Amino acid sequence: MTIKNLINSNGRPLTGLLDEAVEHINYLDYDLRTVMDRRRSRLARRWGFNQFQFISVQAPGWVFGLALVDLKLVGNGFFYLYDFESGTLREQSFLQPLAIGTRIEPAPEQGVASFSKGDLSINITPGVGGRNVSVSGPGGIEVDLELKDDLDPLRLVSPAGYNGWVFTRKSAGLPVDGEIRWGQDIWRCDESSRGSIDWSCGFMRRETAWNWACIAGKLASGHSLGLNLASGVNETGVTENALWINGRCIKLGAARFSFDRYQPEKDWAVTTDDGRVDLRFTPSGVRKERLNALILASNFRQFIGTFEGQVVDDSGQVIPVKGVRGLMEDHFARW
Repeated sequence: MTIKNLINSNGRPLTGLLDEAVEHINYLDYDLRTVMDRRRSRLARRWGFNQFQFISVQAPGWVFGLALVDLKLVGNGFFYLYDFESGTLREQSFLQPLAIGTRIEPAPEQGVASFSKGDLSINITPGVGGRNVSVSGPGGIEVDLELKDDLDPLRLVSPAGYNGWVFTRKSAGLPVDGEIRWGQDIWRCDESSRGSIDWSCGFMRRETAWNWACIAGKLASGHSLGLNLASGVNETGVTENALWINGRCIKLGAARFSFDRYQPEKDWAVTTDDGRVDLRFTPSGVRKERLNALILASNFRQFIGTFEGQVVDDSGQVIPVKGVRGLMEDHFARW
């Protein structure tokens, strides 16, 4: 079974955790209003709707991240690769005014996302049970990845601020095939590589901040592990916190991040209030970006590193986490 449209005939979105897939985010049907209850125009709904998609692939020796962002006033496409052996971060980031060349179809299951600028082309397309990712860029950059077995994602809608909402669809711990070519260097996926998908959209709070953690890896025990934790967003009545063991989604309680924002190179800690997550994170590299353009602003830091600790599945089994690669994020945004 699927949900055809997110917004109902009264102009309101479904809210809470969703057990069924949503075919179409019909955001133009939303009854958007000002804080004084005045109806907003169709143009205001179009310009107030933000979308992004982030995909990562995590292997023992490297981590790859890629994002497409449509904020209407600006489009952003970026990708990076961090190599643990050399300690080097390679990255490319591109902005497009008025989101020219930026396309994210409002269909979380079967929609296409793309970004183009000059010789750069980024495409995220639906695959059989997952996503296909391709990048072609200057300097001999070629990316061809297939994330598979995306069968049990977390889907939810959370109210945002006084008159908004956010839909998000997340999954982690997915098997990955393919390779990344960057100039003369090649990184190939193998049986230990795992990926994550984050597809989000909505009428978000004008100014917001969050912390986020993501793990996608294969443990020494042979388990596939995925983890998505966030604090600061999507917490109105629900949370986007979830654990995936061998592809099965287990919902988690509220997350708490402990770190020093002004000395982020030190270890972080993240736990959940249900006792199922107790992890320490040691950063190795960081992808960061600061933008302050009056209307839009972003202080973005995404750290690449290693997790140690434990998680607990829904049967009460303690699963050790040792030397697993992942991401931590500290982000302020005004949009």
